[in-house]
Amino acid sequence: MYENILIPTDGSDTANVAVSHAVDLAATYGAQLHALYVVDIDAVNFGLGTEQVDRITQGNFGEMTELQEKADKATGAVAAAAADHDVSVHEEVRVGAPHDVIAGYAEANDIDLVAMGSHGRSGVKRALLGSVTERVLRTTHRPVLVVDERGDD
Repeated sequence: MYENILIPTDGSDTANVAVSHAVDLAATYGAQLHALYVVDIDAVNFGLGTEQVDRITQGNFGEMTELQEKADKATGAVAAAAADHDVSVHEEVRVGAPHDVIAGYAEANDIDLVAMGSHGRSGVKRALLGSVTERVLRTTHRPVLVVDERGDD
């Protein structure tokens, strides 16, 4: 049923709860996981010069090691969780509007299921869904599993 499962992650607690669901599904179905970290160019654009924005858009983080470290940590957490279950993971970092990048990646890579947290790092706990999650639901034609962090009020 599932051959390719996409797990967009920002390294947040809610995203990590979604990771465990995605790993479990991938192990059950023998699927490959795709761990995707999206650098939201609009979020990092503030306060950066044109040259820096151009470099980031091209995937060259240059001296912005903190940004690369965040991406590596987020996708690495998926790879580490998957390794415990002998699940193959493809790690990817992309730049753009997160919902567009996620939907485009899903279409381009024959993703059978997108598994993601209900909120990311900037999510408001009182809202039903985070803005990225809601937009992914509206823009992709792939099934989306939305996982909410457990144990919070």
